[in-house]
Amino acid sequence: MVWCAAPAEVKAIHGFGDPLQDQAADAFSLRVRAAAGQSELPFGVEFSVSRGKSEAASRNLADAEMVLADDNFASIAHAVEEGRTVYDNLKKSIAFILPTGGGEALTILTAIAFGRILPITAAQILWINMITAVTLALALAFEAAERDVMSRPPRKRGEPILSGFLLWRIAFVSTILVAGTFGMFLWQREHGASIEFARTAAVNTLVMFEVFYLFNARFLLASSFNRAGILGSRPVLIAVGLEIVFQLFFTYAPPMQILFQTGAIDAVTWAEIVIIASTVFFLVEVEKFVLRRFANNSGEQGRL
Repeated sequence: MVWCAAPAEVKAIHGFGDPLQDQAADAFSLRVRAAAGQSELPFGVEFSVSRGKSEAASRNLADAEMVLADDNFASIAHAVEEGRTVYDNLKKSIAFILPTGGGEALTILTAIAFGRILPITAAQILWINMITAVTLALALAFEAAERDVMSRPPRKRGEPILSGFLLWRIAFVSTILVAGTFGMFLWQREHGASIEFARTAAVNTLVMFEVFYLFNARFLLASSFNRAGILGSRPVLIAVGLEIVFQLFFTYAPPMQILFQTGAIDAVTWAEIVIIASTVFFLVEVEKFVLRRFANNSGEQGRL
């Protein structure tokens, strides 16, 4: 089933006097009234169908909330699909940017609360934000429509974009990032690493957390643990490749080491970073599975 608009949300459909337009409008109106079980069109969205140019069309287009530029009502479905895709990508960007930003801020607050040395300096946080915004977060804007985007029921009027589900996801992911990043810093310090080495390891851990979480964020509830989820987006793969190049430059280039007070790290440390950072991918996939089961059992598919 394709959901465009609930029948109770359709107000009126105009054909502007053209015989073909009037017939199309009347046919659609009858279907809407039949679906709503009413003899009159209820209040809600007002559609206008314009075929060519006419004085009547010009006078009435301003009163419509949706204007069709052709005689094909499938245009409504295409418009709804595009709108839902844009809305989905906006939510995905929020679900990515806020948890990663929260992880950065909470890492600093945790160090202050426990009276420890800052695991990441202000300049290093600025670097992370700048590179992440240019590469990882931008890639989500190019996500294609999900398979079930047109099988979901319409979202409720006035529903906030920052829903309870997104607030939970933000808190959940932020906690994972804080634990892993701060834990990596403490681990390196306790094993005799210099402050520069430990901070470099912490910064790269946080960045790799964001890289792995980017694959989770491609789908809010659907699983990313498959070929399509990992290799299905060329912009994401390009963004990840650029992020890795930037981080290698950040870690090993002498000018960057002087500017950001970093140090070169060895292969063993990189392996530890990748293992720790990958935990966010698996934990969020488990969370998605639980939420999907909850949505299926409660009949709230597509409303989280």
